[in-house]
Amino acid sequence: MYFYIYILQSEKDNQFYTGYTKNLKERLEKHNAGKVDSTRNRIPLKLVYFEGCLNQQDATHREKYLKTSWGKRYIKERMKNYLTG
Repeated sequence: MYFYIYILQSEKDNQFYTGYTKNLKERLEKHNAGKVDSTRNRIPLKLVYFEGCLNQQDATHREKYLKTSWGKRYIKERMKNYLTG
């Protein structure tokens, strides 16, 4: 089983949301159906980045890192072409 860390971008306000899940497709559908409190007012959302981990602890650790200022810098550098293109 894989665990996914993902980043969504709101098409409403262009802000990002970072999370993790076992089922990426299902989780994206829940976000866009308004079933996730933290993103309900920001739909529609699109998947802009994801990573996979082999266990839950690694995924939660990575999610927490990506939410820090260092993690946000990493993502901005990693997605530089997307963000500037």
